[in-house]
This record gives sequence, C-alpha cells and structure tokens, in this order.
Amino acid sequence: MALSTIGFDADDTLWHNERFFQLTQAHFAALLAEHAPSDHLAERLLAAERRNVGQYGFGVKGFTLSMIETAIEVSEGRVPAAVISEIIAAGREMLAHPIELLPKARAAIEALAGHYTLVLVTKGDLLDQERKLAQSGLGDLFDAVEIVSDKRAAVYRTVFTRHGSGPQHGLMVGNSLKSDVLPMIEAGGWGVHVPHEQTWALEHAEPPQNHPRFAELPDLGALPALIARIG
Repeated sequence: MALSTIGFDADDTLWHNERFFQLTQAHFAALLAEHAPSDHLAERLLAAERRNVGQYGFGVKGFTLSMIETAIEVSEGRVPAAVISEIIAAGREMLAHPIELLPKARAAIEALAGHYTLVLVTKGDLLDQERKLAQSGLGDLFDAVEIVSDKRAAVYRTVFTRHGSGPQHGLMVGNSLKSDVLPMIEAGGWGVHVPHEQTWALEHAEPPQNHPRFAELPDLGALPALIARIG
C-alpha cells in the first residue's frame, strides 16, 4: 500500500544526543569516585533510570533526578551538598547544549518534504524537545510535531491516523529498535532502523529479521531511495 506519511525520531536519528548523556555520566562517575567504582555506579544509575522512567519520563530532567538518587544511595546519604549542586549544574548544561545534526539528516528530509506528510515523533521533556527542534533548523520542513510520553503501537496508530490515513500507509524511521521500529511494525506500518553508534541501554531490542515491513539503513542518506522502492 502506498506510503503517505513518514515519521522521524529526533534524538540520535536527526541530531546527536546520547553522547552528551555519556559525557555527563563520566563526570558523574568522577564526582562519586570515592563512594563507588565506575562500573558499579553505572549499574546503579541504570537501575534507577529503569525504575524511574515511568514517573519522571524520558530526557535530561529524569536523568538528573536519577543521578541525584543514585548519589544518595551509593554514599549512604553522605554525599556532600556541593556534589549534588554539581550534578544539577551538569543537567542544566545538558539542557543548554547546542544541537549538532547528524550527517545527511537535512538532505534526507529536504528530499522527502512536499512529497509526503512528514511528522517528527519524539519522546522526552516537552520544553527540551521543542528547544532542540528550534535550534536544529529543521522545524519548517515538518508538517507536524508529536512529543509523546512513550512510543507504543497505540501511539503510532493515533499519530499516523491523525496525520495520514493510518499506520498501514506510514513509515517510521529511527535509531531505536525498541521505540521507533518494533511498535510501528506492530501498528501495521513500516519500521526503518538507522543505527547510531551510541544507544541508551534501555532502548536495546532484537531486530525483527526477515519481517516484510522492516529495513535497516547505514544512514539517512539511503532513506529516499528506500521509500521510492516501497512506493
């Protein structure tokens, strides 16, 4: 069935994002070095993120709160206020970091704009995602923007029905198999995986090999040709 609507993930699909989380996590490990080795601290932080994502949501603010919680836990409540202050400052710095587009992102979107309905579908903090989109310079190329609390099949059905004729006429492209690909395929559409060299551990999933509506591309530069083949 002919495609009418193309959905794009944002973080680590159109612009770099995870690298800033990893840099901040390295700084966090240095701050807590006297309380826990870096590998153990990373495990505790990931556990906190997994535990908290349902309440705090995705993004920098939830990550910062999880770092503070982990610092208190591993130090048994002895973490100095100065360290908590540095963690908060690191979160603020992440929220102010300039946007750096991934290679071929703009060219791919420009090639598709005007031929399909383009929708940015991203999860995370509303204000931060709006800031990043504005700084990216890509906002005018999208027909719609959906900032959602999570990405599930039901969400994609709603989004692609609102901005098209349903997910069966839609394609979602992103770096996360768990969030961008598998639920879109479950909804009845195409899921296209464009791997990023750095992906959050909680986004890991196995690819649906040999599924007729699954494709994997080396970068966004190959997307227009794939869409042309699909129809």
